[in-house]
Order: sequence, then structure tokens, then C-alpha cells
Amino acid sequence: LQNYSVGLYASWEIDVWSRLRDSADAATYRYLASAAGRNFMITRLVAEIATRYYELLALDRQREILLTNIQLQEDSLRVVRLQQEAARVTMAAVTRFEAQLLGFESRQYDIEQRITETENQLNFLVGRFPQHIERSADDFLAITPPAVQAGVPTELLENRPDVQQAELALTASRLDVSAARARFYPSLRLDLGVGYRSFDITRLFATPESIVYGLLAGITAPLLNRSGITADYFAANSQQMEAVLRYERTILSAVVDVSTALSLLRNVARSYERKEQQVERLGAAVEISNQLFESARADYLEVLTARRESLEAQMELVEIKQRQLAATVTLYQALGGGWQGADRPADPEPMGAVP
Repeated sequence: LQNYSVGLYASWEIDVWSRLRDSADAATYRYLASAAGRNFMITRLVAEIATRYYELLALDRQREILLTNIQLQEDSLRVVRLQQEAARVTMAAVTRFEAQLLGFESRQYDIEQRITETENQLNFLVGRFPQHIERSADDFLAITPPAVQAGVPTELLENRPDVQQAELALTASRLDVSAARARFYPSLRLDLGVGYRSFDITRLFATPESIVYGLLAGITAPLLNRSGITADYFAANSQQMEAVLRYERTILSAVVDVSTALSLLRNVARSYERKEQQVERLGAAVEISNQLFESARADYLEVLTARRESLEAQMELVEIKQRQLAATVTLYQALGGGWQGADRPADPEPMGAVP
């Protein structure tokens, strides 16, 4: 006989051992961990953009220094040529001045190429086609990094998105273990159905003759698939241990990052002070050597050496300033990248309280 039926059927599992609730909470925590991972990637992107921008400012400053030295070298070359015509110096001096000028000009094109590459990298990071990047016209060497206290509270590490991600993943793995353990216990199910059933389709919706309904309660216990449940339980425990080790490694890495960044800031600041003093001394040496050379009391090699050393010191001073600002960006990233406690993902609600 044909059998026709239509209706509503539902089945519920009574969450006696909190297995379903733990599974739902674990999934929520994994989602929050992925949100923290997104914040971590945003932090890395912001830090990379800031570092590249400071690098671009440093290259601009180095180009200015190099152009100034090229102008000074051209002026000195004209003076040396006049002295050579007056038989005060030999052609060797003119040749050496010309060679150094050509070296400066060659170095200028290298910096121009690096500026173009850095601009393209910044445009790529912000998702734009290559174009000119507007930047600050202030003196790069006048930029002062913000003051940082020597003691950083450990609580600041909780703002790091990677620490939040590892902690949320650890909580999710603990709930997975609890849900896997609950599968060893019996489960209680309720099945409910209501609708119409008939052997004759023309009388399918006859009321009340064709109405059917039922309520069934059952208890199921894991007997034949116990080995599979045991394997899943051990796998969940292994994943929890992996999450614990990953969390410990993340905490250790965070502390090391902060300690390294603080030490780098202090040492780079001291190095910058010494290099700034060296630049001042070499600048004075260049002026003295020029005066002595013009009065025929010094050799032209002294002038060339002093000018080359002065240029190298000025370039290194800009590089140290760039390292100082990059170290500030690194510390910003190490302390959480601007994310505050309010930005921390909240516990899942209303699935239940999780200790």
C-alpha cells in the first residue's frame, strides 16, 4: 500500500553534560581568536607602513645632504682649478677633486632609486598604484621619538593581538576536551512529530481521521563506537597541549620583544648623541682644512679626506635617526599596536559562563 504523509518533525538532545554548549562556546572562541588574528595583521601592516615612511623621510634627508656636499665640492673644484692655473697645485689635485665629485653624483642616483622603491612599497601597502607620496617637510633630524618609561607593566602585553589569539585558542581547546569527554556519557533525546498520514492521497488532510502525532524519549550510550570516541578524546588533549605550548611561546616572545625594543631605544639614543657630536667635530674639521688649504698650509688630500668623512658621518647620523624611529615603531607593535583593553574580544554570550 502507498503511504503518504506530511507534517513537522523535530528532535532535541538534552544537553545534560554540557557537550553541545561547550562545543558552541569553543566555536565562538575560535571565531574571536580569528578576530584577534585580524587585529594582529592590522598591527603589522601599520608598523610596516610607519617604518617605510620613516625610511622615505631619511632618504630625503640624505639626498639633501648629498646635494649640499655636491655643491660644496663643485665650488672647491673651481677654486682648485684656479690654483692649478696659478701653478699653486698640480693637476693631481684637480683630478682627485673631480673624482670625488663624480662619486658624490653617482651616489645621488642610487638614493633616487631607493626613494622610488620605497614610495612604490608604500603605495603597495596601502593598495595604490605607483605615485608620489606627500610627506612632512620638517627636518627629519628634528623629529623626537616619544619618551618611554623604563618599566613596562606586564598587563600591557595583554593588549597584544597575538597574545589574545593564543589565549582564546587555548580556551577553545579546553572546551573541546570537555566536549570530547562528555561523549563517553549517555545522551538523552526527545523526538516530536505532528502531521497528516494516509494510504489514500485524497484523504490525506482529512481531520481528525488522518492526524498523527507522537512524542518519543530515548537514551543512547556509546558502546560500539567507544574506540572512536577515545581516539577523538586523546586528539583533543593533544591539541590542548599544543595550544598551551603555543600560548607559552607567545607570552615569552612578547616579553622578549618588549625587552629588546626598550634596550634598542636606549642604545640608539646614546649612539645618536655621540654621532651628532662627531658630525659637529667633522664639520669644524672641514672648515679648518679649507682655510689651511687656501693659505697653502695644508695638502689637498686633507680637504678631500675631511669632506668625505663629514659626508659619511652625516649619512650615518640620518641612518641612526631612522633606526631610532623604527625602534619606536617596533615598541609600539610589541606593546599591542594601539589596541586597548576595550578592543579585547568579549566572552561569548549567552552560551554560558566559562571559567
